[in-house]
Amino acid sequence: MDNNRFCVIMCGGVGSRFWPYSREHMPKQFIDFFGTGQSLLQMTVERLSAIVPRENIILMTNELYADIIREQLPDIKPDRILLEPARRNTAPCVAWAAWHIAALNSNATVMVAPSDHLILKPTAYADAVRAAFDFVDGHRNALLTLGINPSRPETGYGYIQAGEVICDNFHRVKTFTEKPNEELARVFVGSGEFFWNSGMFFWSVQAIIDAMREYAPDVALVMDRGGEMMGTAAEQHYIDVNYEACPNISIDYAVMEKAREVCVQTVDFGWSDLGTWGALYDVSPKDRDANVLHGTRAVLHDCHDNIVAVRGEKLIIAAGLHDYIIADTPDALLIIPKDEEQKLRIYVNDVRSKFGSRFS
Repeated sequence: MDNNRFCVIMCGGVGSRFWPYSREHMPKQFIDFFGTGQSLLQMTVERLSAIVPRENIILMTNELYADIIREQLPDIKPDRILLEPARRNTAPCVAWAAWHIAALNSNATVMVAPSDHLILKPTAYADAVRAAFDFVDGHRNALLTLGINPSRPETGYGYIQAGEVICDNFHRVKTFTEKPNEELARVFVGSGEFFWNSGMFFWSVQAIIDAMREYAPDVALVMDRGGEMMGTAAEQHYIDVNYEACPNISIDYAVMEKAREVCVQTVDFGWSDLGTWGALYDVSPKDRDANVLHGTRAVLHDCHDNIVAVRGEKLIIAAGLHDYIIADTPDALLIIPKDEEQKLRIYVNDVRSKFGSRFS
């Protein structure tokens, strides 16, 4: 393996769209959704360990989850787990990782990946990741993102418009578009030029640092001030004191939508961001009535296209339900139409307003 290649796995999110399974104290990336004995994070680390030296995998998370990560990944060295003292979205997260890695290896090329994605074609995924690393090795100023070939007019994803071909399935990026309405999503998919924004990125460590300094100077300033402490025992204390000075902004808004040398690699490796109950429904085995029974026993009459998920030994009996999400835990039960799931964050906020953090 190439020791100049690093991977940053972002694993600090709350995953509120998977409530009530995913909670503040145990977000979805730490949950074994498929009964394999591995959480989504563990699956991600195993996938990438075949491509990047395991000692070059950096885990970015909130300090709340340090103990969970150490329990699930006991072989990861403590200095490879970077603990954010506050949630500041992905731009500060990416910036800290870049300055940290630069202190370890100024020639590094870096992949940034979420911790909770599902990959159904692992061989195609590995081939795509290696090709992406090769591309940024040869294009040291490029900022590369992976664009997923869309299978439907999805309104829950951002889109990337591919422009001029650079080589093979690598293009310059024309435009980024945030989550479109259904009509526009249909136009995007029909055009053949638009791809889902996967949230996976590749770049040389110097390219992203230069881009941060140019397009997100308020983030870069915080990191530059702590530059001499990066990679030392003083690093975490500096971050604890200064990280909250960073604005709350995504890497897409801060850098990718502004930078000049932005490229996209168009890929198809059976990707799902597994961000919602509906996404889990889409990738799960279904019975003859297109119902998904996730870790539960159920007797369903005249029920179609539902997902039923239960923790524990409870038996579920339902009749006359179509396109519903039923998710049950010992202290909370969710029953909503699948087409309402984009509002789940609102519902969870209502729960928090009424009951405090008890069910968060």
